[in-house]
Amino acid sequence: MRCRHAVLLGCAVGFGAMGTAAAQSSLSVGGLLDLGVFRGFDGVNQVGTVQRSNIAISGQEDLGGGNKLIFRLSTRMELDTGESEGAGYKPFWHDESTVGLAGAWGTLRVGRAMTAMWANDWKFDPWANFNRIASPAWYLWHPLTPSDPFANRGTAEYGRVENGIFYDSPALAGFTLRLSGSPERRREAGASGRPYSAVLEYGQGPLAAMAAFERNSLGERDTFVAGKVSVGAVALMAAWDDSCGIEQGARSRAVTLGASWKMGVNVLKAGWGRQRLDATANHFASLGLDHVLSRRTTLYASLGRQRQARSRTAFGMGLAHAF
Repeated sequence: MRCRHAVLLGCAVGFGAMGTAAAQSSLSVGGLLDLGVFRGFDGVNQVGTVQRSNIAISGQEDLGGGNKLIFRLSTRMELDTGESEGAGYKPFWHDESTVGLAGAWGTLRVGRAMTAMWANDWKFDPWANFNRIASPAWYLWHPLTPSDPFANRGTAEYGRVENGIFYDSPALAGFTLRLSGSPERRREAGASGRPYSAVLEYGQGPLAAMAAFERNSLGERDTFVAGKVSVGAVALMAAWDDSCGIEQGARSRAVTLGASWKMGVNVLKAGWGRQRLDATANHFASLGLDHVLSRRTTLYASLGRQRQARSRTAFGMGLAHAF
């Protein structure tokens, strides 16, 4: 069986190379493998993904005139068990499944993918909204506004919409417009409209900023504003998130601050956040250290502390390899 798989893979690579030569097309496989040993905020010691592992197949074909066809298929998995993330209720290509066109006019994709807001907010968190121990964004941003409340067999999806259209404009004087939404109206009870997300992003020199608004099919809304300044090896960032649910008075307002400092092969990170969730005040503080072993491999340590009704601490170490 392994030999058969090897032969099939060899054929696929061979045909991909032939296609590249004949039609100026390309096919690539990449992703991130992450696994750590940690004690979570639930007090349980475990081996698992501190960040998230994924594997993606992407490609493009030159169509001439500066235009190209693009596609991306990406799935996420739990390295400690070998299972797909959310096996049993999330689709296999949970992370993304899109096809589209790109050119000087921008990029247009269709399928399932992260909304405009979720696809870009990570730039304003030291852990890229990607670390379940130390990322303030993971715990404080967008808590009451799932991007698709009815996806994943009835389990709300935070971050992605299916049957979506996604557009990114070319940069003009440092500004980029990003839009996403679905032309389909949900038929489930409570659905009141079509979901959409809009982002105006600025990035030029040492400054970066983003303003976003998102509405899901239930009418729940999220407003997000963030900024970052980079001075040499130091980056400072701040974000404000206003998340409104459909329940009367359900509202979360959060402020987060973050910093990173590159010191040779090490990167020191710090984060802080405060959230007002209805009548409850929640606090979050964290530290992290990345040790770069190579261009693709990083050893990291993370420490996070939550203070809600009571204080809880999580900590751990992990290894991440991008390929």
